[in-house]
Amino acid sequence: MAMRCLFLARKSLNCVGRLQLFLSNDHRALIGLYSTAAKHWGTGDNCSGDDTTDDSSHTMTNVRLLEMRASKLEEQVRELTERYKRAMADSDNVRKRTQKFVQDAKLFGIQSFCRELVEVADLLEKTTDNLQEEEGQRLAQVQDRLQGIFTKHGLNKMSPVGDKYDPYQHEIVCHTPAEGGEPSTVTIVKQDGYKLHGRTIRHAQVGIAVMKQEQD
Repeated sequence: MAMRCLFLARKSLNCVGRLQLFLSNDHRALIGLYSTAAKHWGTGDNCSGDDTTDDSSHTMTNVRLLEMRASKLEEQVRELTERYKRAMADSDNVRKRTQKFVQDAKLFGIQSFCRELVEVADLLEKTTDNLQEEEGQRLAQVQDRLQGIFTKHGLNKMSPVGDKYDPYQHEIVCHTPAEGGEPSTVTIVKQDGYKLHGRTIRHAQVGIAVMKQEQD
């Protein structure tokens, strides 16, 4: 009888142990499920729709930032384009001025030499007028040849008689009565003036017409 009671007691203890182990395992599983749910709830894994609103707001912010950056880049492009255009215009002006300077140097580099040559032409003309006819004709041919060379190289004698007085071309050395002519016109040339490619290199010494009461 005592042995049977001991056997039943052991069997009961074994059943209690198994029940405790089962309850213990289920308790840990429940705790794990609760922890997982709490974690999902804390991190926002729910279906309330807040993520959609946040994503939309974030997207709109990025769009605005991109638009602002694009506007700044467009402004920089416009500014650089204007600078480029101004630089090109300045470069073109410098190039044109340089070309004009080189061209003028070629055309007027002999300006001083021409001034001295026209003085020789003056002496030749005066000598021709004082010589006899035959000798004068020979010197006249030389003079004509010299004037032809002058013209070939852009050096031309002025013919101001009858023209209006121009201070950039004429130098007044005397006055003559108008006598029905228009005042301030050139009536006589005392010394020939010359132009080199249209630029006056020696003023013509002239007399101009004035009214009688204006005479010196």
